[in-house]
Amino acid sequence: MANNGTTDRRSFIKSTGAVVIGSSIGLSAAFPKTTFAQSKSVLKVALIGCGGRGTGAASQAIKADPNVIITAMADIFQDRLDSSYDILLKAHPDKVKVPKENRFVGFDAYKRVMESDVDVVLLTTPPGFRPDQLVAAVEAGKHIFCEKPVAVDAPGVRKVLAASKKAKEKGLSLVSGFCFRYDPPKRELFRRVQNGDIGEVRMVNSTRNGGGLWYFPRKPEWTEMEYQMRNWYYYDWLSGDFIVEMVVHNLDMMTWALGSQMPIRAFGTGGRQSRVEKQWGNIYDHFAIEFEFANGVKGYNFCRQQDGCSGKNSIEIIGSEGTAFYQGQTHKISGKNNWDYQGEKKDMYQVQHDELFASIRAGKPMNDGEIMVNSTMLGILSRMVAYSGQTITWEQAMNSNQVIGPDFNQYSWDLKWPVPEPAIPGVTKVV
Repeated sequence: MANNGTTDRRSFIKSTGAVVIGSSIGLSAAFPKTTFAQSKSVLKVALIGCGGRGTGAASQAIKADPNVIITAMADIFQDRLDSSYDILLKAHPDKVKVPKENRFVGFDAYKRVMESDVDVVLLTTPPGFRPDQLVAAVEAGKHIFCEKPVAVDAPGVRKVLAASKKAKEKGLSLVSGFCFRYDPPKRELFRRVQNGDIGEVRMVNSTRNGGGLWYFPRKPEWTEMEYQMRNWYYYDWLSGDFIVEMVVHNLDMMTWALGSQMPIRAFGTGGRQSRVEKQWGNIYDHFAIEFEFANGVKGYNFCRQQDGCSGKNSIEIIGSEGTAFYQGQTHKISGKNNWDYQGEKKDMYQVQHDELFASIRAGKPMNDGEIMVNSTMLGILSRMVAYSGQTITWEQAMNSNQVIGPDFNQYSWDLKWPVPEPAIPGVTKVV
């Protein structure tokens, strides 16, 4: 189940003297010696958010431990829940035990799950839902896997920060969807960077260039709310924009390379060039951001989602004695200490769940609070500087009170949230 990389990663975080918000959430802190799960032969799991990623997470949870069963499911859409249930039942007929009364539909479906006797919840709804659902899971005493990012604005990030602290106090495992942190080749690459194999890190360059994604055409019977929920990716109040929802992986690896150090400030640009029609909501299709760190190190992120263009997903870490590089299956160091990864390869999505359930069984809870909060906030800071065209400090962004979506209690199919037009740099205000 869990591989030896867990101890290495925790030790590395502890040894870096990381500069992070909420630094009391260290991964290596002491936890209670026992948890209720140790005495249970079967761990009951609930899936909240039954899209493709959620269905995959549920399948991985089932495979992570021989005595795991899915006993509850929740989604705002009946058809998505039904489809996910059918897929999981066909793949794992002996592990999916979800009677109809435990298949909850609606905006408050997650609350019904929290009232049930499940031990672990998988939070895989759109990011705009994540802060309140995470808070509810911690309050209910559930172990948690939550997808990235964990919020779409700074108030949401602060809410998650408080919840992750409480999860630690309660001895609950909290594992985030920053899956690259669980990939053996990247663990080894970043371990070597932290060990000084490329000397002093001086610059980190990250790129995430790809094409367009899915879209669901409007149906006559859909309210505006349902249309936006079906196409949540294209609305900043639900996804955070694609630099928060997807490119946050690359930003996470940037801060990983720097020992979890956060930037002093950032500036950059972005906009819409190819994804300009109204059907694409109000998000951008490209960003270019520069981050400045306290020690003079610069970080750069370039990303786009534009069809017909060259694709690239990479990290380049330039040091005083070499360069570390990742792209595709390539993980290598060039310079004073040449190295090319030749070790084991595992499904990083599966490793996440293997280690989550192993931690629960062992009574040694994991807590990804620092990672998921800081990396999510990097994405939000990036959006803020691009939307506004202004240089913004980390402190300004973190203390922002701008809420970009409705209060969770307002959600209904008749809600008409006033989605702003796409941001105009130099005009749009974010702080």
